[in-house]
Amino acid sequence: MKNHYTILRILLIFLLPFCFIQAQANDSTSPETSPYNVKLYGAKGDGKSIDTQNINKAIEAAAAAGGGTVYFPAGNYLSGSIHLKSGISLYIDQGATIIAAPIEAASGYDEPEAKTDNNYQDFGHRHWHNSLIWGENLHDISILGPGTIWGKDLMRSNKGEDDKRPNKTISLYLCRNVIIRDISILHGGWFGILATGIDNFTIDNVKMDTNRDGMDIDCCRNVRISNCSINSPYDDGICLKSTYGLGFARATENVTITNCQVSGYDEGSFLAGTFTRNEKKYSDGNPTGRIKIGTESNGGFKNVTISNCVFDYCRGLALETVDGALLEDVTITNITMRDIVNAPIFVRLGARMRGPESAPVGALRRVIISNVVCYNADNKHGAIISGIPGHDIEDLRLSNIRIYYKGGGTKEQSMREVPGLEKEYPEPYRFGTMPSYGFFIRNVKDLKMNDVEVSYIADDFRPAFILDHVNGADFQHIKAQKTASSATFVLNEVKDFNIYNSRPVADTKLANANKKEL
Repeated sequence: MKNHYTILRILLIFLLPFCFIQAQANDSTSPETSPYNVKLYGAKGDGKSIDTQNINKAIEAAAAAGGGTVYFPAGNYLSGSIHLKSGISLYIDQGATIIAAPIEAASGYDEPEAKTDNNYQDFGHRHWHNSLIWGENLHDISILGPGTIWGKDLMRSNKGEDDKRPNKTISLYLCRNVIIRDISILHGGWFGILATGIDNFTIDNVKMDTNRDGMDIDCCRNVRISNCSINSPYDDGICLKSTYGLGFARATENVTITNCQVSGYDEGSFLAGTFTRNEKKYSDGNPTGRIKIGTESNGGFKNVTISNCVFDYCRGLALETVDGALLEDVTITNITMRDIVNAPIFVRLGARMRGPESAPVGALRRVIISNVVCYNADNKHGAIISGIPGHDIEDLRLSNIRIYYKGGGTKEQSMREVPGLEKEYPEPYRFGTMPSYGFFIRNVKDLKMNDVEVSYIADDFRPAFILDHVNGADFQHIKAQKTASSATFVLNEVKDFNIYNSRPVADTKLANANKKEL
């Protein structure tokens, strides 16, 4: 009997708070207690009425009482801009959908603010108010629940500075202590989540199936992204940025991304469970998806860990700093990729320099990438690791990596000169078909690779590795498939090269190597 009483007490401890919340949510006589049921403030949730004012009325009531939960029971809530307040949680219940209303005056969308006037970012990165849900200079806020946010009438982009149409699902600016958990986002507009200058930020168990960027984490600190599934065929899935959107440079730092999946299936087919593919829809014939650091990189990236993530039918992992920032102290491990449509690994230090003229070229250093398996990777690009003359990528470690490429490269392609593209937008396809099928490594200092294996499905007549202007390269336990007429390594202006316990290359030490094949 003692055990039965103990079990009963435990159940009561867990169930009573839930019963209390449900009782309040259903109590039509007490609208001014938490949770604040939006229907008690006039929201219809019928998919026809515009509920903007009534939703905001519930939020204002909760804020006036010192905070609380604003509750969305099952229903379809057409809305314009929803204004978050400090101390407020939006709880979107199962069966509840907040829908971006048609873009018209009666919907109640806010215009983009005029306070940010820098010229270093596009329109979307420097405006926050023209969104479905937004908050500025807030603390202790959350968006929770198993319900859905559908950015139905949000724009994918803006054509010019005078175009004031709403284009983001959730937009946050200079906030702290923020949680977004358990929600689904469909058709999120330019950004499903745009977070700029957010400290102490948790995103957990979010599912997104969207028409452009999934989540952009910009100039944020102490960020935890976990258990998220982002399908974004037309742009990046999870993207860390450090723009000049705050009006000054600020690093994105202390970030973990773990247990997440990114993909590029046709929009809507991920949440629908059909997972369809139509390659004719996309630029370069390929979807995007992926996890990326960059491109916008004014403030830099520090102390970032990415682990236990899956890339499925999308572009590969990208680390980019091209606007004068540091990208340093990054660890990436336990990554599984399949059907990757461009470079499975892309590490780029460039000099686009979209920022103040006084900014120096940035640096990319102290990066570890390990425990990666990739099957059926695109045959045009291979993995690309590229600095620029006078600005080497430094202190790079790659280990326990296995990549199966599609293959099919020709001997003619192996003779191709790769352009520098120092000031260009960094994207693998801009480099064209690469002369190596496995790794192209240029302008790098202090590179170590061990337990790395590359192979192809169809015969490929390009070398597995090309090293160009590399200073300090140690290779151990390397395996590379090759044809009889192809080299494994091509070395051009390489210093301090060492390889051992590898095949099909004998142990070799070279102080200097130029136009040498192994």
